[in-house]
Amino acid sequence: MNAFLISSLLQLCLAILLFMLFLDERRQRRAIKRKLGVSGTLDREKLLHEFGRSRLSKRSLRLDSETIRLLNQLGWRKSKQKALYVAIQLGLPIVLMLVSQLASLLSAAPGSSWLTMLSLAAIGYLAPKRWLANSAKRRQGRLAEEIEMALPLLRILFEVGMTVEQALRILSIEGRRILPELSWELEQMLNRVDAGMSLQEELQRSANLIAVDEVSDCFVVLEQLSRQGSGAMASLLAMKELLTERRVTALQEKVSKMSAKMSIVMISFLFPALMIVLAGPGFMAIVRAFGEMG
Repeated sequence: MNAFLISSLLQLCLAILLFMLFLDERRQRRAIKRKLGVSGTLDREKLLHEFGRSRLSKRSLRLDSETIRLLNQLGWRKSKQKALYVAIQLGLPIVLMLVSQLASLLSAAPGSSWLTMLSLAAIGYLAPKRWLANSAKRRQGRLAEEIEMALPLLRILFEVGMTVEQALRILSIEGRRILPELSWELEQMLNRVDAGMSLQEELQRSANLIAVDEVSDCFVVLEQLSRQGSGAMASLLAMKELLTERRVTALQEKVSKMSAKMSIVMISFLFPALMIVLAGPGFMAIVRAFGEMG
């Protein structure tokens, strides 16, 4: 029971310390805004934005560069989205440990051991990271499929005389239903272009953030087209054929793996039934023959 109380107090002190650090930094920001004459009304959006700009959030993301890469691949690039992930990753271990101790207290059972609490803390800290990695991988797969559908549309837009930027704008607006992920990426990229950034630099930056081979190859071709201004049809046709060959190869590999798995299933379930049907009568005859001899 003493260990239970000590662990509860330590967790409570940790939560209070983190909350006090955030409140202190928020108080400093509100004081600065008050001097500048900016209103400091409290809402969820501003709270997440301030937490994303806090030292705690920045240090948590700076310690794990892989998390930043996964957030960029998922499309969570705003400060409030990163702050939401950091808040979940830091708060979930504490919540799990408190729930475990509360359940032990209500059930009148001995307090949770240190190993159990450390395991819950590790699960609470790693579970958001695992969800983030799986979500980013699924989104990369959707982007790879959408870029293959977008190439014929780009060829059609180039055939009517549009430039690279005009074609990308039409694709980002009109393709929101059939190409939701790619349209969102193009919209974010074109917003930065409208703010004064170069289209070539933004194509390269978006390709690095998304980190999908198919999208990177397509954006490299579009970058070259925006600089040279010719040869669009041949480049896009070669890119479409390359992506089709990659997809066919991936499907063939998946089918070969599936056939190997199905052979294991057939051996495990069909072979015993087949042996019973074929060898059953002979085995029964041998048993009856030994019985008659006895």
